[in-house]
Amino acid sequence: MVFSSTVFLFLFLPLVLLGSLLLPRLGMRNAWLLVASLFFYAWGEQAYVLVMLASILLNYGLGLLVHHCRDRRQSARWVLALAVALNLGMLGAFKYANFLADNLSALLQLCGRQPLQLRPVHLPIGISFFTFQALSYVVDLYRGDARVQRNPLNFGLYVSLFPQLIAGPIVRYKDVDEQIDRRTTSIALGAAGVRRFVIGLAKKMILANTFAAVADRVFDLPPEQLTTGLAWTGALAYALQIYFDFSGYSDMAIGLGWCFGFHFLENFNFPYVATSIRDFWRRWHISLSTWFRDYLYVPLGGNRGSPARTGFNLVLVFFLCGLWHGASWVFVIWGLYHGLFLLLERSSWGALVARLPRPLQHAYVVAAVLVGWVFFRAATLPQALAFLAAMAGRAHGDGIALHAGMLWSGEFAATFALGLVAATPLWPAIAARVQRRLEQDRRARRAWLAELGQTAIDLVVLPLMFVFCAMLLARGTYNPFIYFRF
Repeated sequence: MVFSSTVFLFLFLPLVLLGSLLLPRLGMRNAWLLVASLFFYAWGEQAYVLVMLASILLNYGLGLLVHHCRDRRQSARWVLALAVALNLGMLGAFKYANFLADNLSALLQLCGRQPLQLRPVHLPIGISFFTFQALSYVVDLYRGDARVQRNPLNFGLYVSLFPQLIAGPIVRYKDVDEQIDRRTTSIALGAAGVRRFVIGLAKKMILANTFAAVADRVFDLPPEQLTTGLAWTGALAYALQIYFDFSGYSDMAIGLGWCFGFHFLENFNFPYVATSIRDFWRRWHISLSTWFRDYLYVPLGGNRGSPARTGFNLVLVFFLCGLWHGASWVFVIWGLYHGLFLLLERSSWGALVARLPRPLQHAYVVAAVLVGWVFFRAATLPQALAFLAAMAGRAHGDGIALHAGMLWSGEFAATFALGLVAATPLWPAIAARVQRRLEQDRRARRAWLAELGQTAIDLVVLPLMFVFCAMLLARGTYNPFIYFRF
């Protein structure tokens, strides 16, 4: 089940909200949310919900073991090693078994041996997210950064909570520990959550899906049919698609969390206005980048060692970051590509970029990220290289069957312009200015004017956005699910 579906919007979510409002005690509400979250996952994954249940039970038990061994550091270290091995082993079995088998088969064939025969292994949706989330709990217990959770239902709720289950943000247990045991809801918080959810839904349905239709059409073309205009159109459309898809989902997850009394950390901060690749990763998928920083980069030594050691740490982290996104060499290359830029920015190159005028710094980041997205989106390395060659002017398409002008319809051009504005902090800055003006009106005893402005947004603009999204769903508009790889 996905957020942008009629079943979720008009059946599942209203029932879960109603049940949460009617149940009098927090423990009962937690149990209700746990059951709802497991049902949410099982709706699409059916029996594979057992994989998530196994992860819950495994890490709940390992957490108790780590806590039991807290005064015996060596024993706790062995339990932690077991937790890492079992979690990554489960993730590897489902996500990387076919990738490893295919690459080993290629090597065997080069040596004249028979290739391996392995049936396709199903990839449970969201397994990368809930595995990292559960593992971070055990690591934080070992470090003494989190309290042990003795209630298995509460721990199960932490891992499976449906707002952030499929695609994050990756929530750390210490950030929601007290919220699971003690949290409050209010009309104001619920209303804010609804606003945030509708904005995220609009990002997904109105912006991301429009860009997806164009990006998928271009990337599905054979390389010999690409023109330079088509390649640039596809790359730009995909860059906006993936941003509004991911950030829209995060907005919906954060908004739903508020509706149930949970506060998740922000996951995106306008990454396309970054002034360096390092700055980009402070703004893009923040929960993932900080996870790799805190649980891999820092334990490896971070930047505390020699320049060579720091470079090795960066390359390894981004190699694994690329592999985390998908079992394919194009994802690995994408990760290493970003790791290379981070290495360069630690050298004189970074000082050179910092001296550029700010518009040129933004242009540098957008150009570098755009090339990286081609590797991320392409199905194979040859396709990515052919796509980049077309962007560089070495295209082989004649543009007779399809050219860029055919894709730049009035609807797409308007959506593209809207997307460019929405990908910058311009709108939040305007909203903040309006909010300050409303506060001034309240202090000037013109509260009725301030309330009228807020009411107009809540009762007119947001409902119209939601109705339009519902109309797009009813019309069966193009609605791809981008998280199936993760």
